[in-house]
Amino acid sequence: MLRPKKVGTLPADDTAEETKRTNEITQVIPLLNTLAIEDKDITADALHTQRAFARYLVEERQAHYHFTVKANQPTLLNDLTFYFKDRQEPDFIDQSKGEHGRIETRKIWATTELNSYLDFPHAQQAFLIERQVINKKTGAISSEFAYGITSRRAEDMRPAKLLQINRGHWTIENRCHYVIDWNYDEDRGRIRTGHGPENVTRLRRFATSVIQAKHPGRIAQTIRRLSFSVRLVFDYLGMTENSCRAARPGNG
Repeated sequence: MLRPKKVGTLPADDTAEETKRTNEITQVIPLLNTLAIEDKDITADALHTQRAFARYLVEERQAHYHFTVKANQPTLLNDLTFYFKDRQEPDFIDQSKGEHGRIETRKIWATTELNSYLDFPHAQQAFLIERQVINKKTGAISSEFAYGITSRRAEDMRPAKLLQINRGHWTIENRCHYVIDWNYDEDRGRIRTGHGPENVTRLRRFATSVIQAKHPGRIAQTIRRLSFSVRLVFDYLGMTENSCRAARPGNG
């Protein structure tokens, strides 16, 4: 018999304790089974860079993967690190306009030369991305590198598009995790027992989503303003007479 276990999870037929131990790797395929992903690019960080997941996407769902490679796949990472250590000029460069007080430059190198060598199913391109950030105020420079593989062929996806997909993945990642941690200091939260941490996170994500829908880019300011009064929260959600009156035609 299927029965829900906790807020926001898929139904499960095991015990509550087993469900708590279920991690992202085992949950991602049931989630994707509910979506139409044919010919879509599925991005994932290193946790999901798994051979079984790659086969599922390409063979069962006719989708494409765009995976980050880190130390949980040591052989794969070593192969990519060795290949790109003597890299020449990048295949594509993208530079920001200096917004938010920093200048960001992203470079990508992509290759098909490792396709027959890499021990990873359906790999059609390997790539290295360098992200360099210059702080306009201090002049400080920082750089980070990310290795990856994709099932997209070079003829179908050029380096510029690979870089765009990678940037889109981390934009979503930052919106989901960075915003929560920065505004709620979640990493130092003291709720640790049972399903409490997970359920509180879902409430925070819901609140953040509501604010983003109404005032994108003003999450921190809105949270501070609303934290001073429960009444302001109800007004903001349109649950009071004042908020309903303001929403009527002719009331601006």
